[in-house]
Amino acid sequence: MADDEHKKYYATLSEEERMLLLLRDELYSGSWDKMEEDLRNRLKGRPYIFKLVNRIEEDLKRIEKLRSYEQKHKINLQDYKAPEP
Repeated sequence: MADDEHKKYYATLSEEERMLLLLRDELYSGSWDKMEEDLRNRLKGRPYIFKLVNRIEEDLKRIEKLRSYEQKHKINLQDYKAPEP
């Protein structure tokens, strides 16, 4: 029953949120901490492109949302991704 709940939750995620899950697993060995640290470090760098900074700030908010859900339910949301045809 919980699996169905998590699958439904995953289905409601935006494309950006799903991409963050994929990038976390592919580039940061499944670590939100490493991903968040990297994004925050990029924010501090100079010079930067304003548009990129806005995207990073939005991604950091998305990460917090996804991390919170995963911690609350002790799951990895990528496990609930629908199989590709």
